[in-house]
Amino acid sequence: MRCHAGMDGCRGGWVVAIATDGANGGGTLRIDVARDFAEALAFAASASRIAVDMPIGLLDVPQPGGRACDRAARAVLGRQGSSVFSPPARPALDASDHRDAQRRQGAGLSIQTWNIVPRIREVDAAIDASMQPRVIEAHPELAFRVLAGAPLERKSTADGFAERVALLRSVFGAALPDLVAVRRAIGPSVLKLDDLADACVLAFVARRADDGSARRLPDGDPPVDVRGLRMEIWY
Repeated sequence: MRCHAGMDGCRGGWVVAIATDGANGGGTLRIDVARDFAEALAFAASASRIAVDMPIGLLDVPQPGGRACDRAARAVLGRQGSSVFSPPARPALDASDHRDAQRRQGAGLSIQTWNIVPRIREVDAAIDASMQPRVIEAHPELAFRVLAGAPLERKSTADGFAERVALLRSVFGAALPDLVAVRRAIGPSVLKLDDLADACVLAFVARRADDGSARRLPDGDPPVDVRGLRMEIWY
């Protein structure tokens, strides 16, 4: 049986959705929360492909709009492109605070991006180029756009969440658990509903990457950072 995982950062660590294919179209979708990225990788040890909503590969020098894959993702998403943050350049990764990160980077760095720097550090410490065939960077809004074939409502709204659940149900069927109940069981202070939806759709991206139907940005060979990491986004 094939197994695929999707991972998204949350307040309590990392949401990990693990989808296992079953016989006759069946399957399971298990959701856990890991304390850190190393534990998340351990949860997904049996997964043949893992899709992560976190930057893999960083620029040495900041560029307007971030990496080529970030700019391409915004172009695909259009008005929802604001959901794609430009990650910090590598010199800012070890900054002590937001102001220090801006100083090291020598360019603007949004507070939203700074707030996910601890998660980026975890991924950067755990990943090397040899792992990228298995562990890929992905973006949930791009994946939902593929499933919907059109822009969706904002994921933070009730209608937007309902749209995404319906799309996930079309992919996972009865294997998709009640995400509201899952959040209640784990604890509302640990994660948000859209964290759960994002992790699940990332497991779908991992499946698509495994069977060769996933798309990648930018077109052509992606740039490589100083550590040899490909800077690309799958969906």
